[in-house]
Amino acid sequence: MTNIKVLIADDQELILESLHIVLSMEEDIEIVGLASNGEEAIHCCEQVQPDIVLMDINMPVMDGVAATALIKKRIPGIKIIMLTSYREVEYVLAALSHGAEGYLLKAIHPKDLAAGIRVVHAGGTLITQEMASKMIQSMNLNNSSIVKSNEYGLSPREIEVLQKLASGLRNQDIAEALFLSAGTVKNYISTIYSKLQVKGRREAARKAQDTGILDHK
Repeated sequence: MTNIKVLIADDQELILESLHIVLSMEEDIEIVGLASNGEEAIHCCEQVQPDIVLMDINMPVMDGVAATALIKKRIPGIKIIMLTSYREVEYVLAALSHGAEGYLLKAIHPKDLAAGIRVVHAGGTLITQEMASKMIQSMNLNNSSIVKSNEYGLSPREIEVLQKLASGLRNQDIAEALFLSAGTVKNYISTIYSKLQVKGRREAARKAQDTGILDHK
């Protein structure tokens, strides 16, 4: 039997080590790397070529959604499972739009987590009934604001950056507020300008206000 090579990315050391321990007990799963942020996850993927990445969403330097997008672009064969909490539904939707194979709640039983890894490795996708219900609720509650924000294809993280930018914060201030690197913030801003078809901060802020993108933030 060929082992399933798994990389775990989470900024909480306790969760990282716990997942490492419980998954290492599965005969067919091999932990090939641990990462504490999105950038580390990308580097690990390039070095060890895992079959599956268990990806946390909120991490410093680079979050799991941005890391998922880059990994899927560079090494599309790697399959990614997002580890989420209830309040991260919009981020999960963004990750799925970038090609993530599924998502599981962090509170899942270790045996169910291992089973989920096997499902994705075999070519399946994951969606828990609880998270599906949460997604439907979220979409119903935020339907109008989701339509507005997605008119330009902005991800939840890009909307967060745009909100800070519209508030007048500098790149470094935005980076510190969202626990990102200055370079990552610069990349987000370039993408936002491109999607909104604007050339500067004032124009971006004005368009965000005029179109109601920030109404729900």
